[in-house]
Parts: sequence; structure tokens; C-alpha cells
Amino acid sequence: MAVGAPTIELPARRERTSSKVLRVLAKAPLRIFLTALGLLWLVPTIGLFITSILPQSTLATKGWWQIFSKPSLATFSNYHALIHNSGLTGALKTTAYIAVGNTLLVVLLGAMAGYALAWLEFPGRDWVFIVIVGLLVVPLQMALIPMFKLYDMVGIFGTVFSIILFHTAFGLPFAIFLLRNFFVGIPKDIMESARIDGASELRIFIRLILPLGLPAIASLAIFQFLWTWNDLIVSLTFGVTPITVWIFGQLREFGTSIDVIAPASFISLVVPLAVFFAFQRYFVQGLLAGSVK
Repeated sequence: MAVGAPTIELPARRERTSSKVLRVLAKAPLRIFLTALGLLWLVPTIGLFITSILPQSTLATKGWWQIFSKPSLATFSNYHALIHNSGLTGALKTTAYIAVGNTLLVVLLGAMAGYALAWLEFPGRDWVFIVIVGLLVVPLQMALIPMFKLYDMVGIFGTVFSIILFHTAFGLPFAIFLLRNFFVGIPKDIMESARIDGASELRIFIRLILPLGLPAIASLAIFQFLWTWNDLIVSLTFGVTPITVWIFGQLREFGTSIDVIAPASFISLVVPLAVFFAFQRYFVQGLLAGSVK
């Protein structure tokens, strides 16, 4: 071709309508299956919500699906009464303190430890990481009684602080493992350039590591928040009353009070779902942290 000659662009080949139809039909069974599976997964949640807006007298005779034939049965009086219930509001505050407090601690301490294990040289670094990985297999239940005795001895038994410390201790091994694997994947040239420019390790951690590690950090925060929000056994053991223990107490004392249990359970369900959907765009990135080098 001569220099300076105009280039001829061939028109893009259009896809035939028949090819589009065949491609859609080929994917249709999988899409139908996934849609049906998603709807099936939503049935308990929808049933719980409908149950929470039905009077107890109505639920005593028929199931929650009767609302489809008589929509007028729906009422939000259950939620109105529950909002003014001091026991529920206190349990929600306790749950928020526990979930948010230990999540912040796990994220902060896990990020600092993950950075140190990924980019700082010190004796025994690899052995420390191996020990942390080994702690992942330690079941939480085996520490309940020893920590019960320790908390009672130091005088913090039955406090929110004791639950936060317990969940932080058992959340840190996974946090360090996840964040360390993600931080290792950060290009080394960025770290070296920052050190050449005179940046301290603390400045590198705050200005580089935390922004670049946001996907893994957000994913870790989702995991930790959901684990601790839905906790029951630890709170029962240490004598604290978050919303799960409060609902359990209502079920034990008033087994037929479905007008209290159903709306409280739905409120307990909505909060973690809202947190998950708010950070879901980081979720997959965080799960794949360190999987590709």
C-alpha cells in the first residue's frame, strides 16, 4: 500500500436475526433455571414478611398465602407495636454496637497485619503466616468455656466489649489471610517508588494500601458484619442480649406470639441484606483476592 493512501474500512458484519434467536434459545433453559432458583430462594423471605403483616388471629387458622385472596388482611400494626417495644430497640442497639465495633477492629488490625506479612521483612514472617492459617481451622465453640471463665475473672462478663473482643479474636485469622493475599498482588514498583520518594510505611499504608485494597476490605467487612449480626451462641454464653437472643427469648417464653417474632425476625433480616447489597460490587473482587498472580 502506498504511503499516505487512505485506508478502506470494511463494514462490520451484522449478525443475522436467526443467529440471535438461536443464541437466546440456547441460553433460555439456564436463565429459566436460575430465575426459578432465585424465586424459590425468596419464598421464605416473602413468607416471613407477609406473616409479619398479618394479625395473629388470622395466622391461627390459615397460612400466610391467604393474603393473595384477601389483601385487606394486611396491617402494619405489628411493626408499630414493635417499634415502641423497648426490649427490641435495646437489642438492636446492642447488635449494632457488636457488629460495627468488631468489624472495624477486624478490618483495621487485619489490614495492618496483612500489610506487614506481605511487604515488611522480619524474622519468622513465614512461620507467623503459617500459624495464622492454622488458626482458621480452630472451632469457635472450643473457646467459649475458657473465655467465659476469663471474662468472669477480669470482670467484663456480660458486656458488649467482651463480645466484641471475642469476635475480633476469631475474625482476625481469616482477615489477615484474605488481606495479605490481596496486598501481595499489588505491583512492587508502586511500593518502591513511594519509598524512594521518602514515604514512611505508615503513609504508604494509608495512602496506597488502603485505597488499592478497598475491594478485599469491603468484602471482609461484609463477611464479618454478617457473621456477628447473626450470632446467637456466643451472646447466649456471655450473657448479652442482641436481637438474635431477644427473638430466641420471645420464642421460648411466648411460642405462639408470631405477631412479635415474625416482624422482629424480618427486621433482623433486612439490615444485613441492606449491607450486602450496598457493597456487593466489591464482593466478587474480594473473594478472588490473591487467586491470580
